Amino acid sequence: MNQIAGNELWEKLERGDEFKLVMTLSALAYQAKHIPTSIHFETAEDMLGALDPGDEIIVYCADIHCAASIYTYRLLERQGYSRVRRYPGGVADWEQAGYPLLRGSLETTTNRSPAEREPALRPSQLSRPTPRPPRITPCGVAL
Repeated sequence: MNQIAGNELWEKLERGDEFKLVMTLSALAYQAKHIPTSIHFETAEDMLGALDPGDEIIVYCADIHCAASIYTYRLLERQGYSRVRRYPGGVADWEQAGYPLLRGSLETTTNRSPAEREPALRPSQLSRPTPRPPRITPCGVAL
């Protein structure tokens, strides 16, 4: 499995490299926080219909223990996508490193350029909602 480290992903974003960054968690998790330029798909069919087999694709999910990005990586690989990498640290590693996160605005298409997407927020700028019991995602991540 081809992987990418957080600092390398950050450098790719900073340079404006052309690639598709796919968050493999739920729409709710995407709206809560995601890495800038990320896209989200409701179904595997939507994803396969929107991504080109020649695209460079990076998939990620919650953290090193979350398997959603592994399953997506394997699916893409089986479908003939040869330029796929996995960011195993996911949202947790990205946030811990202090890189910017975005919230809200479900982006399900690849039509908008990174510059047209919502501005990045540092983790310290994310507003804290009224405390509520945590929701647990299928990967065991509390939202």
